[in-house]
Amino acid sequence: MPELPEVEALGAFLRERAVGHVVVATHVAQIGALKTYAPPLEDAVGRAVVGVARYGKWLALGLGPRGELDVEPEDAQLHLVFHLSKAGWLRWREDMPPSSSPKGRPMGRSAGPVALRVWLDDGGFDLTEAGTRKRLAVHLVADPAEVPLVASLGFDPIRAAADGELTDLLGAALRTRNQQVKGALRDQHLVAGIGNTYSDEILHAARMSPFALTRSFTDDDVARLADAVASVLAAGLAQASGRPAAELKDAKRRGMAVHGRTGQACPVCGDVVREVSFADSSLQYCATCQTGGTPLADRRMSRLLK
Repeated sequence: MPELPEVEALGAFLRERAVGHVVVATHVAQIGALKTYAPPLEDAVGRAVVGVARYGKWLALGLGPRGELDVEPEDAQLHLVFHLSKAGWLRWREDMPPSSSPKGRPMGRSAGPVALRVWLDDGGFDLTEAGTRKRLAVHLVADPAEVPLVASLGFDPIRAAADGELTDLLGAALRTRNQQVKGALRDQHLVAGIGNTYSDEILHAARMSPFALTRSFTDDDVARLADAVASVLAAGLAQASGRPAAELKDAKRRGMAVHGRTGQACPVCGDVVREVSFADSSLQYCATCQTGGTPLADRRMSRLLK
C-alpha cells in the first residue's frame, strides 16, 4: 500500500505533469471504485487540473472552471479525490490510446486491472487495482472535506514536524485510549498517512515493541517515538522525491530496515528479522532491538502448529 512518502511523491509527480492540462475524457472501468455520483464524473471533462493536494494517503486533483487555465488551486470548483488502498497504483502514460477505444481494457500486460482512466490533453493516467478485494476509492466533490474519511483524518505528521508540534500532537493522539502502539500509528483518525510498512520502520527506529500499550508511555517514550516518526518519514520522502510513479514501489522496498525482510539480518544488530502474522497482514520487527530479545507470539502460526 502506498503510504505518506509515496503518496506525497505521486502528488509532486502529478503537479509537474498534470497541472495546467485539461481533462478531455474519463472512464470508470470498475464501477465500484466510484463512490460519488453527483456531480457525475463527466463534469470533470473540459476542466484544467489547477492543483494537487495530499490528505494523509489521499490525493485530490483540483479542477478549475471549464475553459479557464489560469486558476489558483484554492479556486478549484471540483476535486477528483482518490485513495489507492492496499493494491492500487497510479500509472502515467505519455501516449494514451484514443478515448474512443475500448476503455475498460488494461493498456498492456503490465498495466494491471484498470479502475479509472483519465485522458488529459497531453498524456493521462490510470488508477489500477490488483487482486480480488477492490477497495480503491474515487470521489468527485466540490470540497475534499465532503469525503468522510478525509474529513475525519488525524494530524499530518510531516506538517506537524515542520511546525514543531509533532511531539505534542503525537502524545495527545496516543493518550486518546489505551491500545497497542502499532495500531495507534496506523489509525488514520489519529495520525494521517502512516500504514503497515512505515509503522514497522518507525517502531524499529524507536526501539519499541509493536505491542507496547500506549497507556504505559512516558513523556520520554513519546519524544523518542516522535523523533522516529520524523526521521523515518523524512528518509522515505527523500527516497521517493523526484522519482516517476513507475519507480516508487522499488525505491520504497530498498529503503526498508525490517518491513518485508522476514528471515534477513537486522541492519542495526544483525539479529534475524521476525514476523507476526494476522488474518490479512503481518508485521516485522527485530527482537534484539525492540523487545529485549524476546520473540513476540505469532498467534496464527501457533494455531497452525497445534
